[in-house]
Amino acid sequence: MIDPEPIVSPWRRDGREELWKRLSGDWDLIVIGGGITGAGILALGSRMKLKVLLLERGDFASGTSGRSSKLVHGGLRYLKRMELKLARGSVQERQYLLRTASGLVEPLGFVYPVYKGEPIGPWLVEMGLGIYTHLAKDAGDYRKLEAVDIVMLAPGLLREGLLRGYYYRDAQTDDARLVFKVIQDALAASEERCFALQYARVTDFITEESRVVGVQVRDEEDGKETQVRARLVINATGVWADGLRAKMGRKKKLRPLRGSHLFFDAHRFPVYQAIAFGHPDDDRPVFAYPWQGVTLVGTTDLDHPSSLEEEPQIEMAEVHYLLHGIQTRFPDLALKTRDILSVQSGLRPVIDTGRENPSDESRDDAVWEEDGLLTVTGGKLTTFRLVAADALLEAHRLHRDLPTPSWDTEVVSRTPALSDFEECIEARQRRRIAGRYGNAASSLLRSRPDRLRPVPKTPYLEAEILWSARNETVLHLDDLFLRRFRLGILLPDGGLSLMDRMKEDLQRALDWEEPRWTEERDRYREIRRRCHELE
Repeated sequence: MIDPEPIVSPWRRDGREELWKRLSGDWDLIVIGGGITGAGILALGSRMKLKVLLLERGDFASGTSGRSSKLVHGGLRYLKRMELKLARGSVQERQYLLRTASGLVEPLGFVYPVYKGEPIGPWLVEMGLGIYTHLAKDAGDYRKLEAVDIVMLAPGLLREGLLRGYYYRDAQTDDARLVFKVIQDALAASEERCFALQYARVTDFITEESRVVGVQVRDEEDGKETQVRARLVINATGVWADGLRAKMGRKKKLRPLRGSHLFFDAHRFPVYQAIAFGHPDDDRPVFAYPWQGVTLVGTTDLDHPSSLEEEPQIEMAEVHYLLHGIQTRFPDLALKTRDILSVQSGLRPVIDTGRENPSDESRDDAVWEEDGLLTVTGGKLTTFRLVAADALLEAHRLHRDLPTPSWDTEVVSRTPALSDFEECIEARQRRRIAGRYGNAASSLLRSRPDRLRPVPKTPYLEAEILWSARNETVLHLDDLFLRRFRLGILLPDGGLSLMDRMKEDLQRALDWEEPRWTEERDRYREIRRRCHELE
């Protein structure tokens, strides 16, 4: 079957050459960094009628924002450190995303057990939850759980020494897809004022009278370079922000921290709600929860001394740490290293204040200007809209003729209904697809009605993989199998057998001949082996 002509998309691969020709125009803002912070600035700038260009040296969400804990949450532990403003903003933004991005951001129940001898007793947990659940008017309440309730909600959880449990609600998402959705919505709302380009590395700054007025950009695909100017350049590269600042002779401000996660087959480690508890070694928060058909366990919080030019990899000490925490709380499951399906590590950008314990560093965002370069870093996946507003408020202070941002501006298009497809796919799938693809969802479902079957052991349909390959600027197979979709994490072989089965359709969608396909398959297999498998 020949694919029908796809819908017009602001993210089509075949529009890349045309976009490069348009880079020399006049921009209000150049935003460096295609993670959730850069995406948020693009989205807010788009709604403010600004001309914004987003540049990302790799694929969108290929850094921190595609390697997070996948949680949209307030951060109960921030109350312990008295970071009330951060916790309040996070809870309120969680509720905003639940309202506007349903199907992509979904509620997640948490069970918090309290055991004898732990540093935080029931009364302190209750006090914290009492505050936490009242930080937004629609945040919901918490409830106490007796032993029989916990057995039902968290089968297999250790009962010996269990004093009580508590139930409250947060939310989860596909972090990489959230970044894509924010960018796509920004481009669709911009009336061609805003553009986003991946695999476009900023190699240097253009300066006049010692102030940044633009950037030198290199296409990582073919090596061509160009210069682009703007009224303001924003460095939103997160943990890599110091690398750009170093080009201006600035000293480091950031402390890169690594957070790693384990993924298990849901049948081997079944959980039906999120289970949160203090690690038996150091009482750091550990959680396990159902995500995309697997069970996700996280997270570590360690200094990352390795090169930032290399993709972060989990260390065996982290594997043993997380596994020990799970073995202690779920002893009957007898989980072993061999049961781990896949792994993932990401880097957190936090401001270095010299605290001994990495976990004591604040997760709040910071914005500062240096010789015309505005750097924004820190913050959380959940609070990207607030971080973007902070950055654009500082932009207004530097350039008074730029508009003042509003902290409550809609930056994600509301999830549409897909009632026309009631007979084709089940309601849960309609909700998920509408949340991921927005107004493009109907066209996606019509594009390949013969491929509406699910991919086993994943939430995806074959039709959406083919649609994405054609319509979502997929330049490499790892773009498709690790970020547009999370097949490299969810499937035991990283999706290689699926890749081979769909080869002809994918080659046609991507317009790749056999040599390019072989090269890309080898590249993907090596990336997954290095970053998502245990050696």
